[in-house]
Amino acid sequence: MPEYLQVALRSIFILLSLFAITKLLGKKQLSKLSFFEYITGITVGSIAGTLSMDLNLPLSEGLMSILLWFAFPLLFSFLSLKSIRFRRFAEGKPTVFIKDGNIDEKALKKEKYSVDEMLEQLRKKDVFRVADVEFASLDTNGDLSVLLKKEKQPLVREDVFDISQKSTPPQAVITDGKIDQKALSEVGFPLAWLVRELAKRKLTVESVFLAQLDSEGNLTFDLYNWTNTQ
Repeated sequence: MPEYLQVALRSIFILLSLFAITKLLGKKQLSKLSFFEYITGITVGSIAGTLSMDLNLPLSEGLMSILLWFAFPLLFSFLSLKSIRFRRFAEGKPTVFIKDGNIDEKALKKEKYSVDEMLEQLRKKDVFRVADVEFASLDTNGDLSVLLKKEKQPLVREDVFDISQKSTPPQAVITDGKIDQKALSEVGFPLAWLVRELAKRKLTVESVFLAQLDSEGNLTFDLYNWTNTQ
């Protein structure tokens, strides 16, 4: 049999086998996969690709390897459903990034998360000011869960006194102890104004982990070591 036909037949057989096996894993979106399941998927894909192209590898041995790699996630899933301790060991626990409007910079460093990445995730949740957040945590699947403070939670249209007023989303004018002059200009305030505001609060730029400012002059600070001021 020509080699290209062998490759085609092996590929079809492997694809059908992978389809049958993945049905056993249940329905789970890619974003909901645990770290272990993600690594398993990459490894199985690599094995399947090599097995399809390398005719010198026995098909039976390759399929046995794939079955073993699929067996571990199934076993982990079963044990995770049966034991909370094992689930926390295998999948980890959510990491709190923000509590009562304060950022835990140690948690960010632990998860290799930058301030910009966190702010991007908050914007995806339509949250533009850290001080408005009651609680935010990084879930085990990589999603950021956000709970706004009660007074900042969305209102129905009829409850809003003035819906015509527009405001510019707050900008991060200080990040990691450094001033972002471009962000400062976007909200229409000069550098001298920010320096005066820091002096009023007896703060230095280096002591500020994150500062956000909107076009109305509302300035909020998150200092290092879980200290917050406005």
